[in-house]
Amino acid sequence: MEELDFIAIDFETANYCRDSICQIGIATVKDNCIKEVKSWLVNPETFFDDFNVRLHGILPKDVKDKPTFEQVWPEVYEYISDGTDCNMLFAHNAQFDMQALMADLSRYGMPIPYIPFGCTLAISRRTWSGEPSYSLESLCRKLDIKPGTHDAGEDARACAELLLLACKEKDVDLSTPIESIEDIKAIEDKFQFLFGEISEEGYLSSICQRLNRSNRIKQIVGDKSKNNPDSIFYGKNVVFTGTLSSMKRSEAQQIIADIGGVNQSGVNKNTNYLVVGQQDYRIVGDDGMSNKQEKALELLKKGADIEILSEDDFLRSI
Repeated sequence: MEELDFIAIDFETANYCRDSICQIGIATVKDNCIKEVKSWLVNPETFFDDFNVRLHGILPKDVKDKPTFEQVWPEVYEYISDGTDCNMLFAHNAQFDMQALMADLSRYGMPIPYIPFGCTLAISRRTWSGEPSYSLESLCRKLDIKPGTHDAGEDARACAELLLLACKEKDVDLSTPIESIEDIKAIEDKFQFLFGEISEEGYLSSICQRLNRSNRIKQIVGDKSKNNPDSIFYGKNVVFTGTLSSMKRSEAQQIIADIGGVNQSGVNKNTNYLVVGQQDYRIVGDDGMSNKQEKALELLKKGADIEILSEDDFLRSI
């Protein structure tokens, strides 16, 4: 195993099942420069879903004569670890990629090695706050990075370029050898995120470090001269979830404060309105609902006085 600054990795799947990897891509970085971009087409030995094909363009005929994941993985793993030491591994929306990796390892009865990893989605949320979207494609457009367009090798390359820019923003040098837990902690603190890991014992997410969101909301002070007692939000408790397409969440919260409403950080029995923006299905799961929305529905079933509004409903009501 060559010692690298880090490796960016990306998996494409044939269908909605995590254990259907059909392409693997990596980008290796040494001395703060991308050294190699490589990809492998993989025969997933299962069916292809139309939705996934529309995303990555890989067809069954493209992988018919390609090696299986079981055959490809040892070559990929040589980049990551020699069994003793590991190069740092990063992926964008790493929850998807790492769970896909674990699923295919389990499917073929292969051992799940200990691999620490970082999520550039979490890093991006703390590096460029207030963005309407943190998808890799959106961040590439913002930061003038050539997008990968769901080719695993090119997506890994875009992920690596994104992380290098985040390193510049946060004054992080990943080319410096890591010699202790304190070095890892210093990287986490600068990026304001936490590393994750996979192993035979299970999966630990790489996530943003928690901010004191309640304090941030308290800083949003309404203009009393703009109070509107006729508004449905006047004197009511309001929560936002998801990404608003029309404005930043802080701007929407300021509108609520100016009307005379109260912004809440989470849904509880006192919540009157939950405003639902666009959800990232890769984060919220198959049902497409955030934890806040699921909790609101539970409270509704118990008879709570809470109403769920779309962004359009919210805009029509202010």
